[in-house]
Amino acid sequence: MTISLLKNVSAVKTSTFLRNSTIALLTLSSVFTITAHGSDNEINVYSARKEALILPLLEKFTKQTGIEVNLVTGKADALLQRLRAEGKRSPADVFITVDAGRLYRAKAAGVLQPISDSSLDTKVPAHLKDKDDYWYALSQRARVIFYALDRVKPAELSSYEDLTAAKWKNRICIRSSNNIYNQSLVASMIEVNGVEKTQDWLNNLINSFARPPVGGDRDQLKAAAAGQCDLAIANTYYFGHMINSNKTDEREAAAKLGLFWPNQGDGARGAHVNVSGIGVTKSSSNKEAAIQLIHFLLSDESQTWYAEVNNEYPVVEGIAFPKALKKYGTFKADSLNLTVLGENNRQAVEMMDKAGWK
Repeated sequence: MTISLLKNVSAVKTSTFLRNSTIALLTLSSVFTITAHGSDNEINVYSARKEALILPLLEKFTKQTGIEVNLVTGKADALLQRLRAEGKRSPADVFITVDAGRLYRAKAAGVLQPISDSSLDTKVPAHLKDKDDYWYALSQRARVIFYALDRVKPAELSSYEDLTAAKWKNRICIRSSNNIYNQSLVASMIEVNGVEKTQDWLNNLINSFARPPVGGDRDQLKAAAAGQCDLAIANTYYFGHMINSNKTDEREAAAKLGLFWPNQGDGARGAHVNVSGIGVTKSSSNKEAAIQLIHFLLSDESQTWYAEVNNEYPVVEGIAFPKALKKYGTFKADSLNLTVLGENNRQAVEMMDKAGWK
């Protein structure tokens, strides 16, 4: 199999290029045109997942099915903007992105189409897919509490709601309100606790911040390890990456932290989870092959690969947890249908702004 990476290309005709390559990698930083495919044996994928986290699976898919794949990778918002601009003429068959909030935006923008497939509905739990069948989750990540082992005891922790307690004043690191992972967490709290209680929680949460929000999830974890704060809110897969990192400082930082599953008691909602997910575009001219790809990405082999390579939790029941995170055990996950994360997003952002979360 020949794989080529094209950069700074003014125009690419896939019908010509694919005679010599099974999978064409194209980046949004390039200026290029993808023509609509002319074969039932070919699909175009727009993916907000990085090349290394999707390409090996697409290679296996092509090898098993003979279906050729054109892969376009880029930032989630830029890809969605591109889909909207291309409209019904878009060559894309599949859209892959991270966070249920972004998947909802794609649905609301009218660039996806519903899928009717009973076997997918059986395989993917109802809360991990769009309630109207516009997208399905491919992997899960939990957004939980990490604590400094030398300064915090697990018995001191309990829930997301408790993060506003006086004992946590000036002790928490968390990234900005512009981050969709935080927006989705707040959106879930609106659904569970209501607007008034969530606004009160937000108003008080900013008093728990150890510093103005800056950086990504890894930066919050490193700051907690370095003593800049005692707690950090982050997605579990970032922690898994640090445990397995080839960078000494990241491994050492991870070793100083513990992972706490919040909201685990009887009657509690469970830890907040989010997903990477996939949908078939409204413009797709090869819906059958697109759905075939979804089935492949939800196969035991693909689900195991995601867990091992990206430290994400599988969607399909019975697949082993990521090795790096196994020591932290099983947990109760929130069973809220993730469609509401998108439905409540705008209100969540407005409430975060009102609270002064920068």
